[in-house]
Amino acid sequence: MAATQNLSDSDQSSVNDQSASNRSGNRSLRVAEKERRKNEAEDPFVLALKYFSDVEAGTPVLGNDELEKNLVQVEKVAYSQGLPPEAVSIMLEFAMSLRMGTSPCVRVLKCLIPASVVPQEAVVRAVVWLSVGKMPISTQVLFIKWVLTVFDMIDAKDQLRAIYGFIFNFVTDENLCPFICHLLYLLTQKESDGTDCLLFSSQGRQPFLLHLLSLYKVFCPELVTLSIPSRMKSGFRNHISPWQSALIAVQKRNGLQGASSMSLVTNKDKTNPRKRKHCHLEFPALIPALNKEAQSEQSSSRRMVPLVELHSFAQLLENMHRIELPAQMGSLLGSSLALQYLDCVQDESALLRLNFWLGYAFHEEFLFCGDGGPSQTSEEALQFLNKLLSAQHFLQEGFSSSEVFLYKFLNVWDGSLLRPQILGLLSNIPVVPSSQIRRLLFEPLMQLFFTSSLFFKCGLMECLNNMLLKWLTWHSIYALEDDLDISLNSHTSINMTLSGFKDSVMELIHFVGRLASVGLQLEGCHCLLLSFVLDFYETVCDTFLKYGLPLIVMPPAGVFYPALFATDPVSVDRLAYIMHRYKVNLTSAKSQEKVTEQAFHISRQTFREFNHYVVVMVNCLWNSRMFHPGMGVQLGEELLLKSNVPQYGSSFDLVHHPAFMSYAVNFHQKVSHSKPWTWYLEYLFTQGYDGLKHFVQSNISWQLKADDGQVDAQQR
Repeated sequence: MAATQNLSDSDQSSVNDQSASNRSGNRSLRVAEKERRKNEAEDPFVLALKYFSDVEAGTPVLGNDELEKNLVQVEKVAYSQGLPPEAVSIMLEFAMSLRMGTSPCVRVLKCLIPASVVPQEAVVRAVVWLSVGKMPISTQVLFIKWVLTVFDMIDAKDQLRAIYGFIFNFVTDENLCPFICHLLYLLTQKESDGTDCLLFSSQGRQPFLLHLLSLYKVFCPELVTLSIPSRMKSGFRNHISPWQSALIAVQKRNGLQGASSMSLVTNKDKTNPRKRKHCHLEFPALIPALNKEAQSEQSSSRRMVPLVELHSFAQLLENMHRIELPAQMGSLLGSSLALQYLDCVQDESALLRLNFWLGYAFHEEFLFCGDGGPSQTSEEALQFLNKLLSAQHFLQEGFSSSEVFLYKFLNVWDGSLLRPQILGLLSNIPVVPSSQIRRLLFEPLMQLFFTSSLFFKCGLMECLNNMLLKWLTWHSIYALEDDLDISLNSHTSINMTLSGFKDSVMELIHFVGRLASVGLQLEGCHCLLLSFVLDFYETVCDTFLKYGLPLIVMPPAGVFYPALFATDPVSVDRLAYIMHRYKVNLTSAKSQEKVTEQAFHISRQTFREFNHYVVVMVNCLWNSRMFHPGMGVQLGEELLLKSNVPQYGSSFDLVHHPAFMSYAVNFHQKVSHSKPWTWYLEYLFTQGYDGLKHFVQSNISWQLKADDGQVDAQQR
């Protein structure tokens, strides 16, 4: 009993101690909360916000020391750490309502540096204040510039899109029109009301209007009667805003990445204002365009699914037509699912906005720099172009903004800066009309080719070969069976007839032939350059059978003879293979010409060139008649005698040719006595020279003489 009584006393004591501890803890919390409220009440920034929230309309500005003190406090916080969302709402409402007139309005707008996000409700209320009509037009322009600068920091866009028509009314203002068009371009979706675009008929053909119309034409083609050019210069200018450098500094200080749709820039060097850091070249993260609250409100009506919430291709297929595009279009390039969405749905509005983002980045970082291009050691530029190339390889086509950029950049490029990436982009451009290809491509590339190193020449040859391969592949895929018209790809407005396509391909082949002929002379017929040249003509020789293009173009003499007289056997073997494939293509085309009406007509000049090359190769490699009359290479008899070369006619046959001399010596050492010619041929063929084997079998017929083992050869 005593033990029980002692236990009860102990429990009661423990409960009392715990109760006292709880009371002490609650007292500490109350003291801390009271202290926090006291500090907050004494915080100059909180007091300043309270002042701007409660100030009455008509309060004088001149001589108002309290206004100056509070405004300085807000500016101090804004430029050091940025304004929180509630502070942005209060200050924006104060500025746009003109409670104290227009004089403090500009100053307040310039210090609106958000620390994280911008409340959508505050922006909507500010837009409504524009209709009051009391604000100077310069201040209205400043406000729209601010909205464009922080557009991707606005926490949602649904309410802004709800007043789309209201915003559209400001297009009629001449001063606001360029900025309103840019804002509408960012807000436009398929569900947007496109009937307002009819008002553009009286607005002219300014670039900013055409860019917005190009987006409307995707959604409502029946309402846009104006013809939109397929290639337009940048419609929305880079309006340098007073928030850019301050916002970048705040975001870096807060550990955030820049999220501005205008891709904020900063001037690092005051003496060179055009020299920029690579702030445009960072691909943004794939974040939804709406916040979670807005998404939950929309789930019952639209049920849009942000791309960032999808993690597999199966999920993408299930929600293919309910995709909510991200806030920043550049983030599409960093997501494989986003690229699959672009490839499957072929959303032209997304491509338009993505091309605008890319075009702006290209213009600012590669064309608008003081040195004519990005820094030699720019890791950002390298990563940017590599990721862009990866996206283009995934989509199997380039972006129109890349094409426009290249046409400009080639005129200022030195041929070494980011060479692999630039040549990779160049190989992805679509077919260029023959009337423009010389000015856009050939002239700048020719200057670069003849003034650059051997390795650049090889890289350019590889690039042009890849370009031709893509052009021919596009033709083989998109050519219609019933007629000869083709569309280059599904994302371009350029249609080209078969004759126009053939003209462009022929121009490219002839251009490469001229480059290769002169380049081989300049580089002493270097075997590396010759290898890349032969790669190109391995593509050219099969244009008819492999790609279905009714076109056969022979290589120039400046390519044929350096390959025939090359000192390495691989080049001679590849030339033999190319000539064999030319014969197969010509024979097939000739046979179809006789039986079908749609087959193309092969010119006699093509047959003459081919026959001449075959005769030269047979006489040179087989018949030991190198310098006989009628051959491509002719030397005077006196000069040949002075050379003191015995049996000079056989200097380049398969035994004495510099490329095969080592094989002839090796064959002679392996056999103890004279063997038939065919044994030596079989020996060469076993060394892997299949091109030479095909050429001999398809172009030469011979009979073995029993008495001396010699061959009596005839051309087939």
